[in-house]
Amino acid sequence: MYIKTIAWFAIACASAWGQPAGDSKPASTNVMGAQYPRVHPDLRATFQLKAPEAKLVQVRLGQTYDMVRADDGVWTVTIPPQVPGFHYYSLVVDSVAVNDPGSEAFYGTSRQSSGIEIPEKDADYYEVQAVPHGEVRQIRYFSKVTGAWRRAFVYTPPGYDLNPKLRYPVLYLQHGGGEDERGWTVQGRADIILDNLIDRKQAVPMLIVMDKGYAVMAGEKPYVRAPGEPFDMRRLSSLPAFEKVVVDDLIPAIDARYRTLPDRDHRAMAGLSMGGGQTFEIVLHNLDKFAYVGGFSGVPGGNGGPVINTKTDFNGVLADAQAFNKRMKLVWIGTGTAEPAPMYKGMQGFREAITNAGIRHIYIESEGTSHEWLTWRRALHDFAPRLFKEAK
Repeated sequence: MYIKTIAWFAIACASAWGQPAGDSKPASTNVMGAQYPRVHPDLRATFQLKAPEAKLVQVRLGQTYDMVRADDGVWTVTIPPQVPGFHYYSLVVDSVAVNDPGSEAFYGTSRQSSGIEIPEKDADYYEVQAVPHGEVRQIRYFSKVTGAWRRAFVYTPPGYDLNPKLRYPVLYLQHGGGEDERGWTVQGRADIILDNLIDRKQAVPMLIVMDKGYAVMAGEKPYVRAPGEPFDMRRLSSLPAFEKVVVDDLIPAIDARYRTLPDRDHRAMAGLSMGGGQTFEIVLHNLDKFAYVGGFSGVPGGNGGPVINTKTDFNGVLADAQAFNKRMKLVWIGTGTAEPAPMYKGMQGFREAITNAGIRHIYIESEGTSHEWLTWRRALHDFAPRLFKEAK
């Protein structure tokens, strides 16, 4: 069985290095040397897999496409033009979803998934440029809240190590459900976006902290998924536990190890989808810690939940709009115009509620994008330049 599995994998990998298809190019998300998947100038994508013993092979990217088998056992399909940006996908071999051996693996959809980058014309803000670059560093810290070690990634801006007296504001930036602390730099390219913004003097140099948005209190039984059980993200974490991690463990760890400006006026938090909902819950419960808040396709009730009550929710901090607006420097919300209906409706419900309450905010839409990384790259690109303008 082991030998047969290795042989099948070798055959499958060999197909990824097959012959090119017309004027298409290998996707930038491919493993080294892999020729498939390929992206065409009109943004169609061609996938290929050699699986001579398979009965049915498909590509699942938004919807499911059947691949066509050639006499040599190579399955191929070209799918319609895709929205630019990053997309998770799977190959489905005889009803079993597997990763494409031609693609890098990315943690999303609650597992390691294949991914394909569809180029966006004339959009260089998330592409590596000939500018000074910051660094993405890894920090491990012990959480008293969870009773366990945790990992976060920290973006330090260009020149961070050159002036040991200079201190920086901090953006705490959260991923979405089914993703983790790697998402914002691997799929989201947050470090590249900030490098380019800072070089163009469109954003203030800042630290960005990206932590895993899951936590359970010390002593609580962790979620263990049984074989074949659908993934239940709600059982993986409790919001009160994660809020305490951020406030009691993460912020003190960052302030202790990095040269931060450790006050609310120089601290922001934002997140996408699940992370956006978490962000508003954490910030609105801790206004003494944050002066900026952003929700990218994610706000309280934003996935079809109940619309907030601005008079009573969050201990009533939104009830006095004049006092809240004076205290908060920025409330930013944004979404894609092609988001799933419940998510788009949820965002509009939140937007209407805070508008009617007199809460000052910025609202931005990403034209033509859904619940996906291009929406959130665009969101960060608009959000980051609005932060910390008073920082010196």
